[in-house]
Amino acid sequence: MISNESEQVEYAIEAKGLSKHFGNNIAVNKLDLKIPKGSIYGFLGPNGCGKSTSIRLLTGLLEASEGDVTILGNPLLGHEEALKKRIGYMTQKFSLYDDLTVQENLNFVGAIYGFVGKRKKARLEELLALYDLEKQAKQFAGSMSGGQKQRLALACATLHSPELLFLDEPTSAVDPENRREFWERLFDLCAAGTTILVSTHYMDEAERCHALAIMEEGNKRADGSPQALMDAMPATVVEVSGNKLRQLKQTLTQHPEILSAAQIGAHLRVLVKKKVQDPLSLISTLSDGRETVLARPSLEDVFVTCTGDRYVD
Repeated sequence: MISNESEQVEYAIEAKGLSKHFGNNIAVNKLDLKIPKGSIYGFLGPNGCGKSTSIRLLTGLLEASEGDVTILGNPLLGHEEALKKRIGYMTQKFSLYDDLTVQENLNFVGAIYGFVGKRKKARLEELLALYDLEKQAKQFAGSMSGGQKQRLALACATLHSPELLFLDEPTSAVDPENRREFWERLFDLCAAGTTILVSTHYMDEAERCHALAIMEEGNKRADGSPQALMDAMPATVVEVSGNKLRQLKQTLTQHPEILSAAQIGAHLRVLVKKKVQDPLSLISTLSDGRETVLARPSLEDVFVTCTGDRYVD
């Protein structure tokens, strides 16, 4: 089917000026979002940057201090109960019952969403097979591995086939292999039409998202696809090879045209302000003739240039 470029984009989430204050502390500051339906969108940032608070605001679990939110075409305010049936939410910590079996946890969640009889039985069997939990069906959730708990939590969050799924740092307690498999599940859900908002502090996970927001101290510092963010990065990346890199790093970071320098193996990765016309010559001069080459930017480079005292609005 040929898409019509003039066709308006449908958004699963729209937020304008969304803020949350806890006393004098501003946890989320005037957040603007437009997340298209059928996409995976990420919140990237360290602990305490406002990711979890933003998700709770968007799910209606927290009341905003300011701003407006539209979820799946409906204002969130006043429609919280109706929208609960259309969204799923997987919390950062395992929030199911350790003293219930996998089957019992799924049964409990199914009852909450009104699944009964043959319909519930068929859906639970489908989820046990889909998330490779058939052998653990009678195992207590508290005795499962981190990866198994993660799969159970995702099965419960998607039991009612939500249109919109919120995931708050879902892979923080699992190994790289399980993280990779988990993301394959997310893309399966996305391909079936589910819109996903996921928070993470892992750069490699953020690069898997269709688009993302970089968060810092409750503020959105950048927003766009990973590639667009890398293309628009206000710095050039130069790698330096040679000896005594720790001493060289101290020298380079004192220069006003250098945003940061970090050692990666046997190289220094140096971020030079974009306005410098010949960054290679600058770094070569400062490095006493050490070998210098231009390097492709990464999402981590984008994050570094967008946060801390390097951020320029």
